[in-house]
Amino acid sequence: MGNKSKDVSGHRGFEFKKEKGQHILKNPLVVNSILEKAALKPTDIVLEIGPGTGNMTVKLLQLVKKVIAVEIDPRMTVELYRRVQFSPLKERLELIQGDILKMELPYFDVCVANIPYQISSPLIFKLLAHRPFHRYSVLMLQREFAMRLIAQPGSELYCRLSVNAKALARVSHLMKVSRNSFRPPPKVDSSVVRIEPRNPPPPGNFLEWDGLLRICFQRKNKTLGSIMKQNAVLSLLSCNAKKLQMMQTSSTQVAIPMVMTEDEEEETTQIEQQDEVVETEELKEMKEKIMKLLEENNFSLRRASKMTLDDFRCLLKTLNEAGIHFC
Repeated sequence: MGNKSKDVSGHRGFEFKKEKGQHILKNPLVVNSILEKAALKPTDIVLEIGPGTGNMTVKLLQLVKKVIAVEIDPRMTVELYRRVQFSPLKERLELIQGDILKMELPYFDVCVANIPYQISSPLIFKLLAHRPFHRYSVLMLQREFAMRLIAQPGSELYCRLSVNAKALARVSHLMKVSRNSFRPPPKVDSSVVRIEPRNPPPPGNFLEWDGLLRICFQRKNKTLGSIMKQNAVLSLLSCNAKKLQMMQTSSTQVAIPMVMTEDEEEETTQIEQQDEVVETEELKEMKEKIMKLLEENNFSLRRASKMTLDDFRCLLKTLNEAGIHFC
């Protein structure tokens, strides 16, 4: 006798791979609730990421003009095609087998996705960077990650991710989803969030902005005065100043890759990994300049963990105007 996998583990004899974040949403009531909250229009083109075996896809096809489904696992791509191959709704489906992070995004109005935890950050910021703007994304995320997205100043979960999410989008929590709604069940519950890109996007250089946040959140409960006087930080800012001066006085461009990614926790940054930096006269002058600016603008005793979006904008503006840059 053949030893086939049971339906609890997989579908049509194949097993879902937990290490790849493959957890199929099996609860039809949850699927219906998500689609209701997505408020889709009959004219919409929907980008569905990670459709799996198609439990949501087959219902999406009944609601919208077109579904572009991107699935990395070829086994599930085959299974999804089987489910619709004899249906007239098949004409509304464009099925792509590939890695969403490595492909150019197509035009779409709304994104619906059940996202593996491992790619949550890069995928969200890829969606937010996509042009033309989409209306919004409705995403299933690991619950703790979702809570970081919507965390407010003063919350234990408030982090660099929270600030960047607020800067680039309007994020709202739609519903909590039990781990038992999936096959196989993950170790933790999930949440569905709605992410609406800010259009137009915030002005300014994202690299500058994110560079500041990386420094401020390396130890989010320390005062800015304590963080900014570290020799490693001062060395980085001094190096940035020299790069800027070189770009202004030379035709040579200094290429800086823009990586739209986020870490959900206080991360071990490159700053912390540097060997101890010896204070030079140059760094001493930089420190005196920054400390004076922070004190004069009442930032010296502020902590990133309790600063609002507008606080960070004001801080960046103050430092930039004094010639201090973060990229």
